[in-house]
Parts: sequence; structure tokens; C-alpha cells
Amino acid sequence: MYKLCFFVPKTHVENVKNAIFQAGGGVLGNYDRCCWQTLGIGQFRALKGSNPFIGDIGTTETVEEYKVEMVVETQSIKHVISALKQSHPYETPAFEYWRINEPLI
Repeated sequence: MYKLCFFVPKTHVENVKNAIFQAGGGVLGNYDRCCWQTLGIGQFRALKGSNPFIGDIGTTETVEEYKVEMVVETQSIKHVISALKQSHPYETPAFEYWRINEPLI
């Protein structure tokens, strides 16, 4: 089992979560579509050669983003990461995942 954490603009959080859920993310025991999320402010500056979804090259931008966390079963992790990348509006979405112990449920 893995834990997945990603950041997504407020405008696209439901779309990205739904794509990940359809790919098998967020399943815990007899429950699906499980996640935890919190709203915050992300910051970035697009560099030359980038194609920013929000903002302009060379300008520091801030945007309301959700940090979303969920578990992903081992057999689904590749499909989930692919769904995240395909559904996310950013050219380079920020995410991380790591292996965790299986829950004892």
C-alpha cells in the first residue's frame, strides 16, 4: 500500500480526485473515495521554456491549492499516478508517494 499526496488548484480538485478514484485510489477496507484535504496557498515562478497554466513566465505567483492525501493499493499505484498526471492542469504537478504498512482492518 502507498500514501499519495498531491497539490492541485481549487478549481480542479474534484476533477483530479475523481480521475484518481476511478483509477483505484482512495480505497480503504470496505470504503472508497477516501481522502483528506486542506486548503492552502501555493507559490511558484515559471521559468523560461515553461508553459504555465496560471501566471506569467518570470513572475512569482500564488494560488489557492488543496493538498490532498489518500491511500493507494500497490496494484493501483501506476494507474493512479498516470490518472493524476493526465487530469492535472499543471504542466508539472507536485506530488509524492511512499510505501506504508498495510492497515490492520
